Amino acid sequence: MNNQTRKGLTELHGKLEDVASTLEEIKGEIEIVKDEEQEKYDNMPESLQSGEKGEAMQAAVEELENAFNSLESAFDEINNALENIDNASSN
Repeated sequence: MNNQTRKGLTELHGKLEDVASTLEEIKGEIEIVKDEEQEKYDNMPESLQSGEKGEAMQAAVEELENAFNSLESAFDEINNALENIDNASSN
């Protein structure tokens, strides 16, 4: 691998690190919103929890959890890509 290719891989590595950092921030924000919504639901009277509003809140919490998990998977894949780039650069 020549120096120009290594330089290109270094730039890609930096861009992927930026994406990973942004994903971490977004995951944190989603988790905060999810936790706040869950707390609101938990503080509702049981009679309201089983009602339309409570069910909607619980559905929102589940969707936020799904979004968080999807971002977590993407973060893991980006970290795998970073490791692969590092391995390719060292060859």
